[in-house]
Amino acid sequence: MPRVALVHDWLTGMRGGEKVLLSLLRLYPDAPIHTLLHVKGSVAPEIEARPIHTTFVQRLPGVARRYRHYLPLFPTAAESMDLAGYDLLISTSHCVVKGVRARPGARHLCYCFTPMRYVWDRYADYFGPGRAGLVTRLVMGAVAPRLRRWDRASSARVDRFAADSAYVAARIRRHYDRDSEVIYPPVDTEFFTPGPEAPGTYDLVVSALAPYKRIDLVLDAYRGCGWPLRVAGSGPEEPRLRAMAPPEAVFLGHVGDEALRELYRGARAVLMPGIEDFGIVPVEAMACGRPVVVYAEGGGTETVVEGETGLYFREASPAALRRVVDSLKTLRFNTRALRDRAEAFSRAVFESRFKAFVEKALAESPNPC
Repeated sequence: MPRVALVHDWLTGMRGGEKVLLSLLRLYPDAPIHTLLHVKGSVAPEIEARPIHTTFVQRLPGVARRYRHYLPLFPTAAESMDLAGYDLLISTSHCVVKGVRARPGARHLCYCFTPMRYVWDRYADYFGPGRAGLVTRLVMGAVAPRLRRWDRASSARVDRFAADSAYVAARIRRHYDRDSEVIYPPVDTEFFTPGPEAPGTYDLVVSALAPYKRIDLVLDAYRGCGWPLRVAGSGPEEPRLRAMAPPEAVFLGHVGDEALRELYRGARAVLMPGIEDFGIVPVEAMACGRPVVVYAEGGGTETVVEGETGLYFREASPAALRRVVDSLKTLRFNTRALRDRAEAFSRAVFESRFKAFVEKALAESPNPC
């Protein structure tokens, strides 16, 4: 059996990437985790129980709350990881760990959530005017070209890529000039299940409160509509979003899994307004028997079947979203169809497909680049 290490960008909370990591821990029960930093207690007990090896980033001042400020140092940190003792590296990356260095003869497979969004497609969302201070914009203006060069060059260290959606596979091709196999992330359809049949009494957003998530668009769309909106999640945009929120919106902050399941079950519909790489929230909502409203670009269009398990809005404007939301008043969705669609993204499906991906990659010749 090859000696396997799992490599993850950082462990600071349970989001979609960490749910992928949980499935990989089940596939590789003896594999340790290597990561830039780990905020103890921030992730699931199954992750906390593994040996977790961090880098010098762990010791930087205020890193638990401000780790993104150290982005220019992350490539160096990734390259500093000591991975010489492993035959197989499996990286789960949306930032830099796909750039780790494997020992000669070892294999490196990357499950890519997206090429580094901070310096590619989402640069303006994080560092554009109104999104970051002048000093940060000046620093990133100087640093971003170097990060892009490193990101593209270090992609050659990966033997095979898997992408979490066809949308991300296209980005990998565009930025890295590499092919990838699409393997959709796992959703815990055994936990996220429908509750008692009852009409929803509010609409729901479940999201990190980050710029590219476009929660501001939802708040503007619901202003004056008179229908309750609940927002679950936290993040750097929270103060700005709370300040602009209409009376219809209630912010819930971070919620645990059981509370989240009840929120899904009680919703009329769940909204995903941003362009997501995959978007685990729509599938969790469908598993709970609730339809989803998504923007008609990105991973949401790969999971939500328009007219059957949800609706699309095609213009990134409050008015366009409001028109679609208003149509929910007269529509009904079949719980069985919603549930069946979610089952296509179950944890068992992911683990079977990922295991086959690894076996096929190990049987092939080394890195083609």
